[in-house]
Amino acid sequence: MVRVVVASDKFKGSLTSAEVAAAVGVGVRRVHPDATVVAVPVADGGDGTLAAAVGAGYELVPVVASGPTGEPVKSGYARRGDTAVVELADVSGLVRLPGGVPAPLTATSYGTGELIAAAVAAGCTRIILGIGGSASTDGGAGLIAGLGGRPEGVQVVVACDVDNPLTGPRGAAAVYGPQKGATAEQVVELDNKLSAWADQVAAQTGRDLRDVPGAGAAGGVGFAALALLDAELRPGIELVLEMVGFEEQLAGADLVITGEGALDEQTLHGKAVAGVATKAAGIPVVAVCGVNQLEAHQLQQAGVQAAYALTELEPDVQRCIAEPKPLLEQLGERIAVEHLTMTRRERGIA
Repeated sequence: MVRVVVASDKFKGSLTSAEVAAAVGVGVRRVHPDATVVAVPVADGGDGTLAAAVGAGYELVPVVASGPTGEPVKSGYARRGDTAVVELADVSGLVRLPGGVPAPLTATSYGTGELIAAAVAAGCTRIILGIGGSASTDGGAGLIAGLGGRPEGVQVVVACDVDNPLTGPRGAAAVYGPQKGATAEQVVELDNKLSAWADQVAAQTGRDLRDVPGAGAAGGVGFAALALLDAELRPGIELVLEMVGFEEQLAGADLVITGEGALDEQTLHGKAVAGVATKAAGIPVVAVCGVNQLEAHQLQQAGVQAAYALTELEPDVQRCIAEPKPLLEQLGERIAVEHLTMTRRERGIA
């Protein structure tokens, strides 16, 4: 029996991680009809984290909360036992801006606080908070307001992959403000507001955490989580792989297939593909993607034997985005032949 674990991130703007796994699985089974293909949807702590939790068996609890500009949005959290998974991007993220119009000075993380409050009110005592994709630079003040203060007896673990401080030239406003639509003048204004917020929190708590690595994550949500919720910051993919039980799924696996929309330099630094390859040490790992910008030696250094890109089959990127499933099925076939059939023959297994 052949056992294949497919642990891919989403192909942003094209397929969810579950859809990637399903299409690859179809291709693998064309070559090995008796193969066991296990889908383990993953994410790096940003958008897709909620879907990964639901794919791993967590229950989705719908909640209507405030979007980044105050309008109500249908979001929710995922729950298993006393643990809740909250994805900032799904309620306070750039994807929730009405019409995609940036609101650099007014966007808020308030709705994320509302989701955490709902989970705590329902009895959850451990919150896993993915904070990538934020639309705001409010220092997490909105989150604290939406939460209504610090809940007692609740552990907060934050998926965080940046080491920026809250303020200054490497701070939340200076580095990420322009990505959220802030002009140079607005960056200065935002940084001043963050400094004032940090002063206020330091006076209240007796601790000044504005310069702690990760405080500048998600427009300063990292700071608020650290300073006011006593949160633990952990690498996103590491936290998500633990959350979905990835290591347990590796038992008896012949091959791990991971992936994301684009393989590039960022892939090598804390993204899903590199994280999966690290955890799967000792098991062959290959990657599927839309576009591959990495050299073979870079992939191998990350623990990935080979990469298979949709653009190898269809050079038109827009067509790859619009119709990826048949292409992924073909790649699944190729992977099955090159990494299962051929390997089995080399080992003398029929």
